[in-house]
Amino acid sequence: MQCYSFIKTITILFNFLIFLCGVALLAVGIWVSVDGQSFLKIFGPMSSSAMQFVNVGYFLIAAGAVLLALGFLGCYGAHTENKCALLMFFFILFLIFTAEVAAAVVALVYTTMAEHFLTLVIVPAIQKDYGSQKDFTQVWNSTMEGLKCCGFNNYTDFENSPYFKENKVFPPYCCFDNVVNSTDTEGCTQKKAEDKAVQGCFNQLLKSIRTNAVTVGGVAAGIGGLELAAMIVSLYLYCNMK
Repeated sequence: MQCYSFIKTITILFNFLIFLCGVALLAVGIWVSVDGQSFLKIFGPMSSSAMQFVNVGYFLIAAGAVLLALGFLGCYGAHTENKCALLMFFFILFLIFTAEVAAAVVALVYTTMAEHFLTLVIVPAIQKDYGSQKDFTQVWNSTMEGLKCCGFNNYTDFENSPYFKENKVFPPYCCFDNVVNSTDTEGCTQKKAEDKAVQGCFNQLLKSIRTNAVTVGGVAAGIGGLELAAMIVSLYLYCNMK
């Protein structure tokens, strides 16, 4: 009985923290969606590196909503000893855990397919909006500066962009020395971009992930372990409720 009471108390506290994390993520997600530029100014260039692959604002709002629901169900179910709430808590966690495992397998096995799919989505967006949409251009500039990369694949992604049509040169990040070379008045021409051969941001992001594979794997394993522990505890409370 003492063990049951202890686990119940820990479950309530743990899920209350999850609830607070959900509130925080929701707030940040709304902030990024409404005023993304102030977010970039505060957190710096590297904060934009993922913004080319997912809409960070909506992603944070969705993640916050899920954590909010999980925290509430866990707290409510443990505190009131409501079996239905605990069962819902378990199934939501189980679905999330299964989706994470599936996503990890897909990421490992189908990296080339993912790159091809993202190319079909992102490159046309660059050619349409880079140089004409201020926010889009600034996010890409921050990403290229932070990761020292050029475009999604390489400099050719900018060939039909408004920036190239207006200036007849590529962004200076595609000839990375030009960013700090204030005496260069010619700009980043096609010949210079070919000679520099700056890598695309997708490859740079993959390289960063592989470099920090142990850290990324450790964090993923830790999250997975916590989810498994939470599922086991919820089942334990469910089975021991009267």
